[in-house]
Amino acid sequence: MQTACQAVQHQKGRRQYNKLRNLLKDPRHDCTVFANEFHQHCYLPREKGESMEKWQTRNIYNAAAWYHNHCLGQMPVVMVTEDEDAIRQYGNETEGVFVISFKNYLDNFWPDLKAAHELFDSIVQARRERESESQENHGKEYPEHLPVEILEAGIKSGRYLQGTLNVNKHRAQLEAFVRLQGVGSKDTELQSDILIYGSKARNRAIHGDVVVVELLPVHEWKGRTVALCENETEDKAPADTTGDPMPTGKVVGIMQKNWRDYVVTFPSKEESQSQGRNAQKVLVTPWDYRIPKIRISTQQAEALQEFRVVVRIDSWESTSLYPNGHFVRVLGRIGDLEGEIAAILVENSICAAPFSEIQMREMPVSSPKNPWKVSPEEAKKRLDLRDTHLIFSIDPKGCEDVDDALSVRTLPNGNLELGVHIADVTHFVAANSYTDVEARARATTYYLADRRHDMLPSVLSADLCSLLSGVDRYAVSVLWELEKESYETLRVQYTRTLIRSAYKLEYETAQALLDGDTSAVGDILELKGLDEGTRQKKLAELVWAISKLTDVARRVRAKRDRCGALELEGIEIRVQLDDKRNIHDLIPKQPLEVHETVAECMILANHWVAKRIAEDFPHQALLRQHPPPRQEFFAELRECANAKGFSIDTRSNKALAESLDRAHDPSDPIVNKLLRSMATHAMSNALYFSTGSCPEEQFHHYGLALERYTHFTSPIRRYADIVVHRLLMAATLGGARGEGKDSIISNKDLEELCRHINNRNRAAQRAQKQSTELFQCMYFRDRSAESDERCVADGVIYSIRTNGVLVFVPRYGIKGAAYMKNKEGLVISCQGAGSCQWKPGSLHRSQHQITSTTTTGDSLTLSLFDHITVRILVQTSRCHAESIKLEIISNAPHRTADAEAARESFHVVRSDLVKEVSQCAEEAQRAQERARLEVMDEECREFCQTKGPSLYQLLEEIRELALLDVTQDIRT
Repeated sequence: MQTACQAVQHQKGRRQYNKLRNLLKDPRHDCTVFANEFHQHCYLPREKGESMEKWQTRNIYNAAAWYHNHCLGQMPVVMVTEDEDAIRQYGNETEGVFVISFKNYLDNFWPDLKAAHELFDSIVQARRERESESQENHGKEYPEHLPVEILEAGIKSGRYLQGTLNVNKHRAQLEAFVRLQGVGSKDTELQSDILIYGSKARNRAIHGDVVVVELLPVHEWKGRTVALCENETEDKAPADTTGDPMPTGKVVGIMQKNWRDYVVTFPSKEESQSQGRNAQKVLVTPWDYRIPKIRISTQQAEALQEFRVVVRIDSWESTSLYPNGHFVRVLGRIGDLEGEIAAILVENSICAAPFSEIQMREMPVSSPKNPWKVSPEEAKKRLDLRDTHLIFSIDPKGCEDVDDALSVRTLPNGNLELGVHIADVTHFVAANSYTDVEARARATTYYLADRRHDMLPSVLSADLCSLLSGVDRYAVSVLWELEKESYETLRVQYTRTLIRSAYKLEYETAQALLDGDTSAVGDILELKGLDEGTRQKKLAELVWAISKLTDVARRVRAKRDRCGALELEGIEIRVQLDDKRNIHDLIPKQPLEVHETVAECMILANHWVAKRIAEDFPHQALLRQHPPPRQEFFAELRECANAKGFSIDTRSNKALAESLDRAHDPSDPIVNKLLRSMATHAMSNALYFSTGSCPEEQFHHYGLALERYTHFTSPIRRYADIVVHRLLMAATLGGARGEGKDSIISNKDLEELCRHINNRNRAAQRAQKQSTELFQCMYFRDRSAESDERCVADGVIYSIRTNGVLVFVPRYGIKGAAYMKNKEGLVISCQGAGSCQWKPGSLHRSQHQITSTTTTGDSLTLSLFDHITVRILVQTSRCHAESIKLEIISNAPHRTADAEAARESFHVVRSDLVKEVSQCAEEAQRAQERARLEVMDEECREFCQTKGPSLYQLLEEIRELALLDVTQDIRT
């Protein structure tokens, strides 16, 4: 109801009002706003002297009564309010119109929704505790935040600065940084982040909040920590561990609180006893180090000590050391694989719910008995390439969502035609349909180490929109006519097509064919069962096509290289799954030339599509920009390169690319890989944006050296590509096909959508990284670090700190800290045999090396890019995610028989790693289930999850043996 929405704005503020409006606009919730104040019989003028609250309540009740009579009394109308006067006044006035409190509403209408009742009780208890605390505590722990009007005026005048608070997870109690979002009318000349030192200066702001800061006087500025640290909780730091002073400030107000659901752990029995006498008030520890402890009120603290739990923050008063919150639901047992994965999803606000029934009803029918077929009417509207083009895809092993395919052929005039064919997702996903709204909310497919959560239903992502071989598929194609020798573009065509892919190749197979290795033919299923003549003919056509594509890609890449395109290194590992979705292997990224071939073709398509939609929609096209990085972020890269005698020029992307190409050590190829990795780390993130909200000179993509760029080639797994497909179709086929521009988003809405997609992309990257780290820790946690040779590996030093070094372990793709000075003040000393011990002494750090000197005169010096032997350990934590810890055991490289044997051992160990992690997790889950069934009593059953639907049916039903839930899942 319109008046109810305005009441929220009046009483709760603009932010809560906007959240309510967004929920109401979401078609998945089937809500309608009744504009009662514009209805003759539903609007009552405000009486003289009547308060705003009383007038709004009277209006809402009047409209509710009218609607009940309008429906001829055939359905009850419920008005929920916490105003006791309104309940007494209107509760019995009209039969069929219920005016009741929220508690009565739950009791009378939803008595069986146990989780909802528990959540309500938790919120009520938290509110009572907060009110009681505010009455008891008159002393303030923090200064009050300034009013919004003063903050806005201060930002405009330049006195205050606005930005997003980022807490240092390694020193969460001490260090946070504010990255400026813009400055006021006065020039601040600030080129770096602002340091917020200590919890007092942070003034109740939480990681991710948009805050307003005031700079401190220059003599109060501090430096950031340069020492290695293990998430210190004490509000102090050694004086010699900070760098040069940097702009330092304090938070004076919060413009936007970006609070979310937080995964927490209850204190153990010992910790509970030390917290105080009031057992209902509990300080829970968030999984994320950057979030402060949260005080909640619950009577289930003892029962939930071994579980990961979700809570929400309600408030943080100036009189309280900690924020107040309430219990929401249980995820699973601490340490369980499924429970830890669930924690990662919640921490990144990722919805893993199945697609709803109404969304699935929008999907076309396709089954083995009733396979989907091309519509003859639709086929007439498309360019049919099934009999004229050799089309094939090249993807990773086991890939199901094949959203791109390639073709190349010689035209009658001797020129080449290059084709990039992309699944036509928008044919099946209409704008603003239920499926489209859900895809927009998810924004991307989330790839974790051992699973994925799709953006679109599998009937599309793995079937009808997957360009599998031998089946007819709808596509959107970009076709270039290239000059036969120079490969310069003569003509480009964008059109909807009908294709039939001839081959579904894996990268390794395509690379073998490119290298002339005919033994890979056995891996091509489409060539099996053919007679020898036909097989050789088809094979020759395929090899020619791959070779010609590679030749074109080399030319295109060379052109971008001349403009300054960067070849950066992403050091990562990935978990591969077998056909039964079991973990098969954890492998490093192995670069192949065919990777570059496919990537260049996709980049070319994205670039040309970007040029077209930007030309047709100059103020509302979705493009992708990559801003130039800030020069101070390259400081560590330049310092490391200098240690090897290389000079890195970072003034432009072209200069950087040329410098990295020259920074090659023939005796140690890992040096160049690490330098490129550091360059990647220094880069700004590429972002989606609307052309109407950004100056044209900022459209440039720094890394790819292109003036216009977008994402068009993966609509199965990226919502941005779906938007781009609609823009392209409106630009190229709107008139001919009668497709209007109704689905084109306005600049304002597109700008908001881009922010959402950028945020979801960052969440997807974090979740993928965290899940990979989870598997690494689970593997090494079960190994004996002292005796298992797989816990010892070669490491390369890539950064020097005041009390240790940062090390990269190529064998496992791990980066971690290795201390040279422990908490007792002892320093590391390596003996003649290569073993290391802790002894009294001191450390001295210079620009490129660090020296440990013992009191007995023994000295050990480690330099950048030195190879050392490290032992891989797991730093366990009850409340947080486990982490990898490295221990130096020798200042010499780790020796293996020979390089080839090392590579073979590397592959075997990775395979063993993921298999053993999966087996251990499954065995632990089965053991837990057996124990649960044996010891469960009536008290425990009270908290067990039921198999019925959750409150809003928006969370995925968790497998019985994967999680031990102790409450019913709910989602709000």
